Amino acid sequence: MTRFCLSEELWSLIEPLLPEPGPKLVAGRPRVPDRQALCGILFVLHTGIQWEYLPQELGFGSGMTCWRGLAEWNEAGVWDQLYLVLLEEAAVGEEAGLVEGGDRLLPRAGGPAGPKSGPSPVDRARPGSKHHVLVDGQGIPLAVSLTGGNRNDVTQLLPLLDKVPAVAGVVGRPRRRPNMVLADRGYDHDKYRRLLWQRGIRPAIAERGRPHGTGLGISRWVVERTISWLHGVRRLRIRWERRDDIHEAFLGLATCLITYRHVQRLC
Repeated sequence: MTRFCLSEELWSLIEPLLPEPGPKLVAGRPRVPDRQALCGILFVLHTGIQWEYLPQELGFGSGMTCWRGLAEWNEAGVWDQLYLVLLEEAAVGEEAGLVEGGDRLLPRAGGPAGPKSGPSPVDRARPGSKHHVLVDGQGIPLAVSLTGGNRNDVTQLLPLLDKVPAVAGVVGRPRRRPNMVLADRGYDHDKYRRLLWQRGIRPAIAERGRPHGTGLGISRWVVERTISWLHGVRRLRIRWERRDDIHEAFLGLATCLITYRHVQRLC
């Protein structure tokens, strides 16, 4: 149960960011406290259980209550704000010069395909989505995005770089641009190498048809580890949600939890 319970420290960071709940329109049972609803959301995130089967005897409230809380807080930008708060404490600036890109294809459950999904190139064109991740040298996620499973990896390189927030370094003003980007052969394209050089970023991208031995594999395990952390929570292994914003809310919350663990290790 510890994974589904918020520590006092983490709750103290989240509580000020939550919007004030609106008045109840219909009289009835008292409102479930926000902290309990968030614990229910974490339960669904880690176990992958369907909302309607969320065990109410654990005090989380109904699945619909938790679902509404997740949608409302995501729309209010709570996870984005929490991520920026955590990023300031995670000492990203010390290794922000080394950034690595990676991706992972995930299938979607049965039913009509939703937004940001597309025919999977490796699963008989069944609808699926893809997670794209950019991390720093420590494995802290700097940018995460969701696209259709048929989107080429390299097309998301610049959008990911544009999503990187201003990172406060040890000395100097906040940085939004790394010194170097490491990536695998899926990002091998001369056009994007030129675009990276134009931004003052050194590309270290493996080339197709060339044997391994460039040394990229020595460093790129970091991004693969972060992707494994993301997919260590069961709700992100398969895209169950038809609405892309709900899946992105889970993705944003998982990103915050990974960053929070890095903060805990630094303390």
